[in-house]
Amino acid sequence: MSTIAVIGSGITGVTTAYALLQRGHRVVVLDRQRYAGMETSFANGGQLSACNAEVWNSTATILKGMKWMLKADAPLLLNPRPGLHKYSWLGEFVSHIRHYRANTTATTRLAIEARKYLFSIAEQEGIDFDVEHRGILHVYRDKPGFDAAARVNALLTEGGLDRRAVTPAEMQAIEPALQGRWHGGFFTPSDATGDIHKYTRGLAEACLRRGARFLFEADVTGITHDAAGIAIAWRPAGAAQAGNPVALAAETLRADAVVVCAGVASRRFAAMLGDRINVYPVKGYSITVQLDDAASQAAAPTVSLLDDATKIVTSRLGRDRFRVAGTAEFNGENRDIRMDRIRPLVRWTEELFPGVSTARVVPWAGLRPMTPNLMPRIGAGRRPGVFYNTGHGHLGWTLSAATAQMVAEAIGTAPAADLRRAA
Repeated sequence: MSTIAVIGSGITGVTTAYALLQRGHRVVVLDRQRYAGMETSFANGGQLSACNAEVWNSTATILKGMKWMLKADAPLLLNPRPGLHKYSWLGEFVSHIRHYRANTTATTRLAIEARKYLFSIAEQEGIDFDVEHRGILHVYRDKPGFDAAARVNALLTEGGLDRRAVTPAEMQAIEPALQGRWHGGFFTPSDATGDIHKYTRGLAEACLRRGARFLFEADVTGITHDAAGIAIAWRPAGAAQAGNPVALAAETLRADAVVVCAGVASRRFAAMLGDRINVYPVKGYSITVQLDDAASQAAAPTVSLLDDATKIVTSRLGRDRFRVAGTAEFNGENRDIRMDRIRPLVRWTEELFPGVSTARVVPWAGLRPMTPNLMPRIGAGRRPGVFYNTGHGHLGWTLSAATAQMVAEAIGTAPAADLRRAA
């Protein structure tokens, strides 16, 4: 039996830990936070969305980004301040436009594959995460937007997705709460929504029941690789602020292998191991509207929506919460919640669902770990016993159950000596 260290307890880290436990490994998960799922897996848009598998590498995305650059409330916002990582990442992003079609269909297939694992795990472990199997409705305000979506739809259906065009009348029948004038839409009945934080915490508890060990409030300060395996140095989070010499003493965890699932921090950890994992932090925002009264509960939609013009998505989380999320901000590793980015989400809610009270709204911001080609980095590193499951971008929850199986298969059930071979 091998000991595998997993760095990160977001959705990819916890799902990876579960897949490894299924194969008989001992698993130790390290995270700087106090609980699982406290960063990018805390309050995302809530969609399990194969219908959102289109990669962003297109000329249209670049043109929109240039148009929106100086608009504070734009769906896509680029801070023009010079930065080597940001602009080198963008250069690679442009180079992958030629792979747009292949990567979109591949992502669609991966998202469809992930479903069977995610829902079977939730059922087997009894995880309550406010899941809604009502599909996802993409809505379009004009013919040009709808026609562009039809071209994307051809790629999604090529990838095996059941997704169809719907008229405004059909949209109203699918979601009676939807207001406004629309040209048309596309509906994916097989997609779903839920609370990613509740799912991640529930799955972490399942891992504990299956024998995993979690080291929370653990800042990983170094990873070294030698003939004996992997050595991970870590300190208690916040120790430096405490000013206690005893608390500052580093501890070392020995493992036969390591899987880096650390979101935007994966780039730094990969560098310690001699690998280049080019993830950039792309900030997204959400609001959780508290539906405190019966009128708001009745006026809020139950079917998940994606408004393509504003790049805003929604999810209904149980009876009394409505999640609205969107925007992409290229501004480095910055977690500040900017109210000029939150206000458009509130305004959109009030305009489309005027019966919903926005008197009590909880704002949030998280950093999506994005690779230049929008494809996750899964599999082995350069050195024996080093593996990655990271870089899922805006589809972390959607893809995680499949990519966890892929990295667990790459590790296999090999004994410790095999994982450390040629170290």
